[in-house]
Amino acid sequence: MSPYSFPGEDALRRRWHNPEITLKSIGLRSGMVFMDIGCGYGFFTIPAAEQVGENGKVYAVDADAAAVEAVKRKAAERGLKNIVAKVGEAEETVFCDACADMVFFSIVLHDFRDPAKVLSNAKRMLKPDGTLVNLDWKKKRTVFGPPVQIRFSEEQAQALIRQAGFTIESVKDAGSNFYIVTAKP
Repeated sequence: MSPYSFPGEDALRRRWHNPEITLKSIGLRSGMVFMDIGCGYGFFTIPAAEQVGENGKVYAVDADAAAVEAVKRKAAERGLKNIVAKVGEAEETVFCDACADMVFFSIVLHDFRDPAKVLSNAKRMLKPDGTLVNLDWKKKRTVFGPPVQIRFSEEQAQALIRQAGFTIESVKDAGSNFYIVTAKP
């Protein structure tokens, strides 16, 4: 999880993104298998579980045990039984081989110790026709978020994703401070 994440951040983040709309816009549908890598407190995990429904599955991982417990608690409160959440480093986590329809990173790729390894794991988990999605900060100064020097520009993110063996499908603005890169294995 990003060191810039914190309990109660959902209200602030909703000023930047509506997770339900964002997930629909990237093609998340009922019955899909969705991976939320660096899930934090479940800002996207919980809405993804609701969108994929009981015939879908959401896998979530984060190095912060308190964040993962919060995801599990929120899932239980909403009666969601389609989430598998675990504590772990993304560099060491592979939930399955070729089972995911979508692997998702939300403002976290720049925080991983070894982004190349995390992307390699993502490729391993994706189905051949699956989609990798990286929602991240633009590399510009803002009054909030991580220091600009650790952010990946759209070009840097694309280069990392290509080096992991993906083909870039699109790069789009997601508001004035964020971008979304989608790619295929």
